[in-house]
Amino acid sequence: MPRRPLAVLAALSLVVAACAASDSPELAEPDSSSPVSTSELGETTKPGGSEPSGPADGLIGSDGQVFGLAPEVPVGATDPALLAALDELFAAAETSEISPEQVAAVAGFGDARVAWYLSDLMRFIQRGPVSDALVSAFTELTGAQVEVSGLGSSWGQVTDLLIAWDLPAFDEYAQYKGDVFTLVSPAWERLFSDPDATIDWRLVSWGGVFIDNRPLGDQSACPGGCIPALDDPSVTDAGGGDWYPDEAVVFGVVVDGEARAYPKNIMEVHEMVNDTLGGRRIGLPYCTLCGSAQAYFTDSVAEGIDIPVLRTSGLLIRSNKVTYDLLTGSVFDTFTGEAVAGPLREAGVALEQLSVVTSTWAAWKEAYPDTTIVAEDGGIGRSYPADPLRGRDDNGPIFPIGDVDPRYEAQTPVIGVLTADGTPVAFLVDQATEALAAGETVAAGGVTLRSDGTGFRATAEDGSELVAHQAFWFAWTQFNPETLVWPGDG
Repeated sequence: MPRRPLAVLAALSLVVAACAASDSPELAEPDSSSPVSTSELGETTKPGGSEPSGPADGLIGSDGQVFGLAPEVPVGATDPALLAALDELFAAAETSEISPEQVAAVAGFGDARVAWYLSDLMRFIQRGPVSDALVSAFTELTGAQVEVSGLGSSWGQVTDLLIAWDLPAFDEYAQYKGDVFTLVSPAWERLFSDPDATIDWRLVSWGGVFIDNRPLGDQSACPGGCIPALDDPSVTDAGGGDWYPDEAVVFGVVVDGEARAYPKNIMEVHEMVNDTLGGRRIGLPYCTLCGSAQAYFTDSVAEGIDIPVLRTSGLLIRSNKVTYDLLTGSVFDTFTGEAVAGPLREAGVALEQLSVVTSTWAAWKEAYPDTTIVAEDGGIGRSYPADPLRGRDDNGPIFPIGDVDPRYEAQTPVIGVLTADGTPVAFLVDQATEALAAGETVAAGGVTLRSDGTGFRATAEDGSELVAHQAFWFAWTQFNPETLVWPGDG
């Protein structure tokens, strides 16, 4: 299908979602499962596990909402006439002339699998007759009622339902979705160009900002607004970090005995750092929406592959930021470090992860007196507010995450660890802090937690260190649904 690089606001009556500071926080990391494909035209089916009856099925939202029954969907090839109607809808989007009648025509085929495509359009069209038509079409196809209480509210509700239902998409969905997103921003085209990507495209959404595609070291503003990575920041010794309050949070990393602290307020603005520490090249994505700062050795790639330059794409997967490599356009699963689209996926690249300790600055510099800390101006001459997010996430997730493991609230902080055999273990932060302060042992699944600053490190039974980082419960369990939990499984 043809693509025309039209301005976003003109092309799709775009309404930018409130997404924290003007040049800052968004996003999310990719789920690497493949979309459900279908077979045999004419039959109908319900997607696996799509008959939630309540919390026993685990299909509840972050606000306690119990999701209803998923609609029946056809299986097999998409009706060619429906594809023609979708083509007409996209052609109208290119010229900003979508009509409610075109949306209704798509719904008239009764194929609930296109609800994912309607959701994509809702993200970019959030008011007016076409927005109303999209909501009506979703209700017609799925039977679900959507309450519209503000800009973007219909899109959020619809997407939460689709994720919780695990509703299949029609076979051509990835192509159609890529065309819409590329229409909004041509710079996203590289991210959608791998036909063999191991991304579940159904779960990819826009995080309210655009792609950071500035060259390494370029600290100029992004056209249209992005979350700007900080490359090779200037640092000072601990004494030079007196500007940072002792009680404020840092993300601490140690490589080959060299320690560095990354202040949370700076990370909330940049959400991505490319740096050198202990003679190694590292990348640090910080997903503010999922409470997770992680670190990867970007020089762990095979010989002949250029060291990736990590950037924020402006896209999310279930409120988890989507990271990509500036050099190749390859997409990484931010939570695992695995390349899931593009040339680096083809090369089988999976970045080696290292631990990140979430600690107060006072406790970190006491534990590591030789630590360095990112300079107050980041080395780029800018100032950073003490609280860039201004309580943005205080009332729960602000982007769709679908169903949540009901054992704990969505934003409960945990320390996540994978054992050598891949067993996931989550330690509840508040309980672990209290237990270690009382001199108790904190251990589960062969993993023992110990204090480091006011944060934690994890060790295996043989004393070797295991990679650990902090995250919100909903984010950890997206990737590790069978996780052990301490206390409880200790």
